[in-house]
Amino acid sequence: MTEFEHEEPEYDGLEFGEADMDGSDTLEWISVRALDGTGRARIVDARAYLRGELQAPCFWVQLDRNYPAVHRWLRDQSGLTDVATQGLLAEESRPRCLSYEGGVLLNLRGVNLNPGADPSDMVSIRIWAETDRIITVRRRNLRAVRDLEDNLDVGVGPHCASEFLVAVTDRLTERMSQVINDLNDQVDQLEVDLLSEEPDDLRASLRSLRRESIGLRRYIGPQRDAMAALTGEALDWLTPVDRQLLRGVADRLIRYLEDLDIAREKATFVQDEMSSNLNEQMNKNMYVISVVAGIFLPLTVITGLLGINVAGIPGADWPWAFGLVSVLLVAVVAGELLLLRRLHWF
Repeated sequence: MTEFEHEEPEYDGLEFGEADMDGSDTLEWISVRALDGTGRARIVDARAYLRGELQAPCFWVQLDRNYPAVHRWLRDQSGLTDVATQGLLAEESRPRCLSYEGGVLLNLRGVNLNPGADPSDMVSIRIWAETDRIITVRRRNLRAVRDLEDNLDVGVGPHCASEFLVAVTDRLTERMSQVINDLNDQVDQLEVDLLSEEPDDLRASLRSLRRESIGLRRYIGPQRDAMAALTGEALDWLTPVDRQLLRGVADRLIRYLEDLDIAREKATFVQDEMSSNLNEQMNKNMYVISVVAGIFLPLTVITGLLGINVAGIPGADWPWAFGLVSVLLVAVVAGELLLLRRLHWF
């Protein structure tokens, strides 16, 4: 079963999905919170929101992109423009920022901190924000979003859409901090281990770190550009204070990019050191092989001449010939060793 193969609900006006096992009318593909302007938000009935029966200063609509009903609602009943809808549903989720008609579309990425996941496999979240409504579309869970939900439950969350953007981008960025710091620490440890361990033992770790660094930088760079663009958008509901806070988030992303560049440079240095050590070891081995070959080459010539199967081999009928040849070979080896010693070959 693919990620979009769900039991498709009936689509008749607002009647998406089926009732839960307990008979409630909760829809699996949508969750709606009403922000009351005090830092608190309450979960409201999704069906009542879809019918337009609720009023609040701002609504946060969370959508699960895996459900076909999400695609239909965004296209047919959300009231968003085609550009906004396509941005929220597009397969390509490279971080970007686009604003039009008083709202802003943000595609952002957060590190994947789900159990057993690779942090560099960054999870996307798409956001449409306007004065009185925030729509977020996701396919996988993000801990940064869970943090925001927890804060709203206890009354310390954002008061409006402007503060929501600050909060969600701040948490996405903060979650990157520990991952990048751990990455730098691991590269530093590789430098230490390089002095005491064999390069072959470190090669797999180095490949993994470089892959993670490249994966993180692939999205953090565009995300920095998206945040910088957001601070310059002409949005009346985006307050000057929040613009300044968003600039701070963009500055932190710049610092993280610099940290990733440092980690990559260190990884390159470790790679060069490993290659240098391997080349040095290979050269030593080749040197030993060359010396041994040089010593045994004259012996091979002598034994080869004495081993040819023709008449006239000297000493063939003399019982002491083998002993004399052995002494001669030992003398040749001793002479070669003395010559190599004087030439400082070893």
